Amino acid sequence: MCWVGGPFGRCTAGPLPASAPLWAASPWQRGLLTRPSAGASRAAHCGQSERPQGRRAELPAGPDLRHFLRGAAAPPPAGEPEPGQGSTSGLGKVYLETYGCQMNVNDTEIAWAILQKSGYTRAKEADVILLVTCSVRDKAEQAIWNRLQHLKALKARRRQACLPLRIGILGCMAERLKEEILHREKLVDIVAGPDAYRDLPRLLAVAESGQQAANVLLSLDETYADILPVQTSAGGKTAFVSIMRGCDNMCSYCIVPFTRGRERSRPIASILQEVKILSDQGVKEVTLLGQNVNSFRDMSEVQFQSAATPVLSRGFSTVYKAKPGGLRFAHLLDQVSRIDPEMRIRFTSPHPKDFPDEVLQLIQERHNICKQLHLPAQSGSTRVLEAMRRGYTREAYLELVQHVRNTIPGVSLSSDFIAGFCGETEEDHQQTVSLLREVRYNVGFLFAYSMRQKTRAYHRLQDDVPADVKQRRLEELITVFREEAARANEAMVGQSQLVLVEGPSKRSASELCGRNDGNIKVIFPDADTEDAGGCKALVRAQPGDYVLVKVTSASSQTLKGVLLCRTTLSRSAACR
Repeated sequence: MCWVGGPFGRCTAGPLPASAPLWAASPWQRGLLTRPSAGASRAAHCGQSERPQGRRAELPAGPDLRHFLRGAAAPPPAGEPEPGQGSTSGLGKVYLETYGCQMNVNDTEIAWAILQKSGYTRAKEADVILLVTCSVRDKAEQAIWNRLQHLKALKARRRQACLPLRIGILGCMAERLKEEILHREKLVDIVAGPDAYRDLPRLLAVAESGQQAANVLLSLDETYADILPVQTSAGGKTAFVSIMRGCDNMCSYCIVPFTRGRERSRPIASILQEVKILSDQGVKEVTLLGQNVNSFRDMSEVQFQSAATPVLSRGFSTVYKAKPGGLRFAHLLDQVSRIDPEMRIRFTSPHPKDFPDEVLQLIQERHNICKQLHLPAQSGSTRVLEAMRRGYTREAYLELVQHVRNTIPGVSLSSDFIAGFCGETEEDHQQTVSLLREVRYNVGFLFAYSMRQKTRAYHRLQDDVPADVKQRRLEELITVFREEAARANEAMVGQSQLVLVEGPSKRSASELCGRNDGNIKVIFPDADTEDAGGCKALVRAQPGDYVLVKVTSASSQTLKGVLLCRTTLSRSAACR
């Protein structure tokens, strides 16, 4: 499978079911802002009560110290309505659209949980439209600007009908372009960064009063550990669980540390509780999420601080000093996999440096931890990897790949690649081509380099590869990847694959689709089949069932096969 973009960068856009700032002293440094919106005066024609006149009457009190204390609940400034008081907040209808990566899907679920608790309902005909955004590439941001142009006409029609529509930008793009978003055409009412979702009810209440509102404060400890995300797909059999936020790697091309902040991990107890709840709800596959998921480090308890520090993968280094203490990813993975033997466990997105032997051995030993790893290479050239500040050479990466395959036989591998990074020569590009051929990945995420402001590359390097060259190199990488992925998948023809049924195939109502252990899509007939548990009656596979499928054909993205029987995860493992 090939995506143009990365697992934390591909754009999967789609719905799921004027005056100066009022706070004068560097409001953007604080990250909190309210300002009158362009439509505030027009709201009077729709029945808004008279507001006090005069400059002093228009200025609410500024923030107090509690706004800037971690863990403190900042009360709204004087004159701003709280949810349910002087506004229709708590009774409004909200519509959420998600753009970008799996973390944004999880952020959508967190934001919705907070809004639902405040009394909002979800509907397509909504009073509030919130876009959860991605900022990893320029293309991802352009998708949001284009969407806002569509919403501009809708907002104008609603204003004419005296039915005001509030529009909010949430997530990474809100953090990166906060001021531009509020200034551009005065279309957006609410801006909330990834660490400000708890503040959404207050921001919406401010917007109801006819002002723009923003909170883009980054936190050193916000993980939303106490908020149980509301699953956006009712009855879904797969779920995402965020275990940490932020990133400390500071790769020279990456905007994530600047939009999502420093690394901080959820307490293990809260993660286990969430996974247990999902298991009780019938979820059959959980993906543990984080920008650098396998650098997980729980320091929530005093006794955790004396835990041993794991070693990095051989030949790998970091730009920061080793962090002592804390319960690490191997411990978390062990505990999560014990909750439900019939629940598959995946995780993304890791960094290759954080694969100590105990993690690899655990994956090999546990039948419900998927034998599938994401090893983002980014480039096959040691020279480019150094410019990217990845902390490894081509040779160290290939040594890790071989070690992984020796430890976990049959493992499925995926990776990320950037075409046309700063200073990349044709020789560098050919080294990436050769790495794709040598490793032969099952799944790939490939995209052309897009320079981001604030990154080290923006300040220190030159984006000197022409756009047409970037595109040509990207197309070459995609072609090579598909050729090698097709060969890797063809090796499964004739084998039986354990598949978790997801539902009907999009292309044929007579077929079902699901994913195997390696996260590759499998298509098979929707037909009566036997149950491996001994039930004599024939059964039909349902979403959430595990089935055995014999593979009859393969492409670079999909396996096709015939249905053998319905089974369970544990029974299938026992028969290996």
